[in-house]
Amino acid sequence: MLVVETIARIRRAHGVEGKSIKEIARELGIARNTVRKVLRSGETSFAYKRELQPRPKLGAWTGELQQLLADNDRLARRERVDLLGIHEQLRARGFSGGYDAVRRYARARERKQGSVSSGAYIPLSFALGEAYQFDWSQETVQIGGTAMLVHVAQVRLCHSRMPFVRAYPREMQEMVFDAHDRAFAFFHGTCQRGIYDNMRTAVDSVFVGRERVFNRRFLQMCSHYLVEPTACTPAAGWEKGQVENQVGTLRARFFKPQPRFGSLDDLNGWLADRCVDYAKNHAHPERRDKTVWEMFEIERPGLVPYVKPFDGFQARTVAVSKTCLVQFDRNRYSVMANAVGRPAEVRAYAERIVVRQDGRIVAEHARSFGRDQTVYDPWHYVPVLVRKPGALRNGAPFRDWILPGALGRVRQKLRGTADGDRQMVRILSAVASDGLSLVETACAEALEDGLFSGDVVLSILSRHRQPPTPAAIPIPAALVLKHEPVADCARYDRLRKHDHGTP
Repeated sequence: MLVVETIARIRRAHGVEGKSIKEIARELGIARNTVRKVLRSGETSFAYKRELQPRPKLGAWTGELQQLLADNDRLARRERVDLLGIHEQLRARGFSGGYDAVRRYARARERKQGSVSSGAYIPLSFALGEAYQFDWSQETVQIGGTAMLVHVAQVRLCHSRMPFVRAYPREMQEMVFDAHDRAFAFFHGTCQRGIYDNMRTAVDSVFVGRERVFNRRFLQMCSHYLVEPTACTPAAGWEKGQVENQVGTLRARFFKPQPRFGSLDDLNGWLADRCVDYAKNHAHPERRDKTVWEMFEIERPGLVPYVKPFDGFQARTVAVSKTCLVQFDRNRYSVMANAVGRPAEVRAYAERIVVRQDGRIVAEHARSFGRDQTVYDPWHYVPVLVRKPGALRNGAPFRDWILPGALGRVRQKLRGTADGDRQMVRILSAVASDGLSLVETACAEALEDGLFSGDVVLSILSRHRQPPTPAAIPIPAALVLKHEPVADCARYDRLRKHDHGTP
């Protein structure tokens, strides 16, 4: 192949010095056809295109590699492995070649199938604390030994590329609120602008161009954190390309192979640690001399300060049944007995359910994400037991109810007595007025004396009660003494001396 220096000498010899093709060929020791080709083409360089790519190591493995790639294409997008994973699978079967050979073959296969996009994009640049991007992804994890599909909230600071991820059972508005709060607490601040796609939990209506009608509660959250929401153009994922890229990158590093944990809380704690490790061990894509974590430390002072959490919940008015239950999201939750007969408001948070009525909380439970489940708090039904003490033995709320310490031991002993349920109900009713700690202390004291009846426990409770402090009586201004009396007993001695004389 001719080098550019030889081509330049041929062109100068012919164009400047006026030499013939024969003279040039003789002086440079090359064929006349080669000189003729250079002069006729007018090119200043020639590149050799290999028509057949030799594959000394991959050649015998192309069939298996083709099968691995085809099997990978048939998987759901979130389950596919990248080319590094394909290379590892091929090496596990005995292939000894490098990753580059696999990559070249896969890229040539994509070009042949026409699967490589020819779209062009404009690179974006963001200032310190200017914007973050938010998106959701779906991943499969092992929770308690069972495969579970989780929805992962993905947040990325646009300047430093600092990531944050958190997994949820559902993709609902209260999860959006919780994800933002935990991300901003993790970053110790937020940005001036948030970039989103047109997710239903944030956008009610999409109009022409960038005009949007955002959800009222979502706007409240943005106002609380001083964030200006920005929605992308439909089907223009490049407008939030950083978080789109993060989804694929962190899926390969965090969720393959599937992580195994006992609970979602354990998984989310691990994900937060992995985000920090990833940031500390990966170079910033634009500032290659610094890691993502170092750039995050530079960006942190430029963030909008994080003040306090947003009270992010989904509210719904529900009826309270005669069995002290409210229904929400296809599950039932118990409430206090005095809430029966009037509507209540359910406030659903990402991890808990709060029921309010007339401005007071009548129930609070850990949220259940199953279906047709009933979540009881037995204490809600204790006032009803006063009228129906027999329900303590077979009532659904009291099934497998484990009472703490001495209170549980008293219940076990009273089960063997004729009116044990009635006595136990009297003890449980005292919790509302005296508190669980004081009632348990009274039960422990009774057991130490070898006694366990309800009368004994209530008697001990009465001794432990502190007498109420009497209310101070305000004294009218007209009755306030101008001269306070002085305690002086000597005047009585003078009276005695005057009446009886000196003794």
